[in-house]
Amino acid sequence: MLDLSRPLVMGVINTTPDSFSDGGTLYRRDSLDLDSGLRRATEMVASGAAILDIGGESTRPGAAPVSEAQEMDRVLPLLERISSELDVVISVDTSSPALMTEAAARGAGMINDVRALRRPGALQAAAAIGLPVCLMHMQGEPGQMQDKPCYEDVVAEVSGFLHARIEDCVKAGIPRSRLLLDPGFGFGKTVRHNLDLLAGLPQLAELGLPLLVGLSRKSLIGKLIDREVSQRMAASLALGLLAAERGAVIIRTHDVAETWDALAMFSALMEREKV
Repeated sequence: MLDLSRPLVMGVINTTPDSFSDGGTLYRRDSLDLDSGLRRATEMVASGAAILDIGGESTRPGAAPVSEAQEMDRVLPLLERISSELDVVISVDTSSPALMTEAAARGAGMINDVRALRRPGALQAAAAIGLPVCLMHMQGEPGQMQDKPCYEDVVAEVSGFLHARIEDCVKAGIPRSRLLLDPGFGFGKTVRHNLDLLAGLPQLAELGLPLLVGLSRKSLIGKLIDREVSQRMAASLALGLLAAERGAVIIRTHDVAETWDALAMFSALMEREKV
């Protein structure tokens, strides 16, 4: 079990050639380099990652879907390699019921689903494998989610969606104790929607489940301060700290060492204030 009494770092490992941030960096001659993937995982764990999140389908705005077989071919070999070498919780970022099932059999410790188990068979697969699951809010699908996102009250609507998914999970046999929530920053949201969600995290925390947030290098930063992806670390750290201050307990990031340092300072102050 993870100790969520202080914020934890989740390190991102993309096995996709087209991820918005680090797409293709683990590839050599169009093939996934497992040695490079293991090195990155080892570095992240040494730098403080309590969880590694492996994904084989790009969910950047405008991304095209991939086949289930292709996603499994990208994720499972690296999952097996890391799980055999490192003592760390491995999350698999997928909406595929088949991949959820195979990942659980090959060492995964968590499922992170941007579609909140809404694909046919996903609820049943997640209930059967018995792993913790993170449910994320997304308006639309990656291919068109940023076309015209619209809400009357984004915090209330995201909260209502997540509440409904929690109920569906419980009815399907997934206990609340195995669920985490992600408001889905950047997934069908404008800059204003993202800022409203960040300000409203305490309201989402009232749902009573651990909050996971992914703000690392998001386009929100580029739109607010005109920084390219490679120049967004400082702003990502600031957003991660703001999220932790508002109740997030898992910060998903590309920059593990720096995020761990920032959260360590935050946790030290929180411990001091308890005295």
